[in-house]
Amino acid sequence: MNSTTVLPTRGRRRQRRLGARRLLGLALLLAGLILLGLAGGEYLQAANEQRQLDTRWSQIHDTGVTPPLPAGQVPPANARAQDGIAFAIRVPKFGYRAAIAEGVSLKVLAAGPGHYPTTPWPGQHGNVGVAAHNVYWIKFGDLQPGDEVILETRWGDYHYKVTERQIVQPNDTRPLAQTGPDRTTLTTCWPLWAGSLAQQRLAITAVQTGAPQR
Repeated sequence: MNSTTVLPTRGRRRQRRLGARRLLGLALLLAGLILLGLAGGEYLQAANEQRQLDTRWSQIHDTGVTPPLPAGQVPPANARAQDGIAFAIRVPKFGYRAAIAEGVSLKVLAAGPGHYPTTPWPGQHGNVGVAAHNVYWIKFGDLQPGDEVILETRWGDYHYKVTERQIVQPNDTRPLAQTGPDRTTLTTCWPLWAGSLAQQRLAITAVQTGAPQR
């Protein structure tokens, strides 16, 4: 046998290992691309669902079919979502507006903000809880005490002033406590830039400033 045409045993093994590593690398790359494509598809679908909610809300709210409630009155205790929408949020500081669905399940929050169903609605007494993924609320880190948050309902628009920002652990429910003045608390994952890797929560509290407006 010609020794110049046969690789040493160790050389053949090394080549096999390199070949296996290349195949593994290609397989991992392919799997990553597939997952990225699926995630991108889910994000586009969620964004489309939110746009549909926003459009429906504009049709409900901006037509002004339902007059605002008189001062001192609150929305009915049996308030329910309409066309999948509970109410909406608007932040004039950076021109944000989005319809809010009822609930905070993974499916709801995949598309946009959701209302904690165990908390009151805007205008009812207590603390209105709203949650969203940080990818949708990336600008909310700019909110400071004194900034305005508006919750739009079918009965009128409720105005709030930011009073507090807290960084809390995911299992800390104190920001949603129902004691104290009528207010809203907005929660999202923190840091805002960390996406699904975020380990804490940002809680922004804003106190109601007056009667509903239209």
